Amino acid sequence: MDYSKEPSPTRAWWSRDTVAVVTGANRGIGHSLAARLAEHGLTVVLTARDGERGEAAAAPLRDRGLPVAFRRLDVSDPASVADFATWLRDTVGGLDILVNNAAVSFNEIDTNSVEHAETVLNTNFYGTKLLTEALLPLFRRSPATSRILNISSQLGLLNKVSNPSLRRLLLDEETLTEGKIEAMVSQFLAQVKDGTWGEHGWPKVWTDYAVSKLALNAYTRVLARRLQSGGERVSVNCFCPGFTRTDMTKGWGKRTPEEVADFGARLALLPPGELPTGTFFKWRTPQLYSKL
Repeated sequence: MDYSKEPSPTRAWWSRDTVAVVTGANRGIGHSLAARLAEHGLTVVLTARDGERGEAAAAPLRDRGLPVAFRRLDVSDPASVADFATWLRDTVGGLDILVNNAAVSFNEIDTNSVEHAETVLNTNFYGTKLLTEALLPLFRRSPATSRILNISSQLGLLNKVSNPSLRRLLLDEETLTEGKIEAMVSQFLAQVKDGTWGEHGWPKVWTDYAVSKLALNAYTRVLARRLQSGGERVSVNCFCPGFTRTDMTKGWGKRTPEEVADFGARLALLPPGELPTGTFFKWRTPQLYSKL
C-alpha cells in the first residue's frame, strides 16, 4: 500500500467540521502538522504548555485564514488535562483526530544523561497516556473511524533493548497490559534513582527518552487491541519521523519539520479502508512494532 500519496481533496472523508487536536504544537513538527492539517481544511486545535508561545504560534495561521484555535495544555499536569477535556467537550463538541506530539528531551545529540528522567517519562509517556484516556470518550466515532497518531521514535523499538526479560515482556502481546508497561517504567525510574540503570539492558542512546518511547509504542499496541476488541471505531498508530531538524536536535537532522508534517498529515488522513491500527510507521514504512 502506498502511504506516501497525497490525500485527494475530491475523495476527502473529512471536512471543516472534522476536529484535529495537535499537542506540543507551538513549534517544530507539531506546529508544522497543525498547519498542514488546517491547510487540508480541518479545524485544528493547536495546544502548547506555554500560553503566550502557543497563541503566538496560532495567530499567523489564523491570519492566513486557516481554521485554527489555541488552547493551553500541559499533558504532564492532570488538572490541565482535565480542564482541556472539559473545554473541548463544551466548546468544540469533541474531536476526530488526536496527534500526540508533545515531548521533551534534555540531552544533546552526543550525551546520555538521565538527570531529568522523571520529567521525560511524565511528559512523553504518562502525559500522553493521561490525555489519550481523558479524550477517548470525546471521540465522535465517525464512520470514517477516529484516529490517534502518536509521534514516537525508533529509539524505543525492541531492537534497542538488550535485557532478555524486558524483551519477553514486550513481545508477549497476549498478556501485555498497561499495568505491566507502567511497572516497567517504574522499574527504570527506580534504577535511575539508585544509579544502576546502566546495568539493566535499557536502550543506550538518549536512554530516558528512548524508554519513554518504548513505553509509548507498547501502550499504542495495547490500546489498539483494547479498542478493537471492544468494537470501538478508533485507530491508534505510531509514527517515527526520524532525525528531524528541530529545537530538540539543535537543528541537526535529515529532514525538515515541514517534510515530516507533509507525510504525518497523510497518515492522519488515510482513507478509512486503508487505515491500520496498532502499526508503527518508521518514516514511510509501516512495520509491526512487535516484529522489530
